[in-house]
Amino acid sequence: MRTTRVTAAALAVAAALALTACGTKTAGDTGSVTQITGQKKAGAATVLDRPFDKPELVLTDTTGKPWNLREQTKGRPTLIYFGYTNCPDVCPLTMSNVAVAKKALPKEDQDKLRVVFVTTDPERDTPDSLGAWLKAQDPSFVGLTGDFATIQAAARTLGIGIEAAKKEADGSVVSMHGAQVIVFSPKTDEGYVLYGEGATVDDYTKDLPKIVKGENP
Repeated sequence: MRTTRVTAAALAVAAALALTACGTKTAGDTGSVTQITGQKKAGAATVLDRPFDKPELVLTDTTGKPWNLREQTKGRPTLIYFGYTNCPDVCPLTMSNVAVAKKALPKEDQDKLRVVFVTTDPERDTPDSLGAWLKAQDPSFVGLTGDFATIQAAARTLGIGIEAAKKEADGSVVSMHGAQVIVFSPKTDEGYVLYGEGATVDDYTKDLPKIVKGENP
């Protein structure tokens, strides 16, 4: 399999610029975002040379209770995505792709996998609305909401830039956010694989069996 080295500088720029408004527009002012360095594989996954530490993040889940990311996902394969439920395209497509791929896993592996969706629009994404939206994707998906500054700071430690939601001239509300999925290993609890918004159902279906075991896709 052919692999290509990707420099830290190139990936850092990509992370800073890869903000999406879910099909509306793009922007590049993300603040201080952690640099990413990795080895780009043939396929959708970027295996990181320097894995991310899992953020110390406590937010509110869809039942209205505190949810500690580190404690609740310790020792489990975990996918984390930052997005918002009013997104018309990228966010629902990403969650749908992961949901379909997850169903292809053996039941035992499905039960091991954690998929965590952290809202970038907490003012509108209440626990109830977030829970209803995720239930349509996969009832096992974890939805988290809370203080925007806390969410933004956690995203930045993972190389993901997000901006506060704002109202456009036409009255619509847009939340700018990086569209990367970060994968955390059950062996090390570190974020060691990254997927961009172009990852497909087939990509996740092919890679999830290895991810569940903490192996490189």
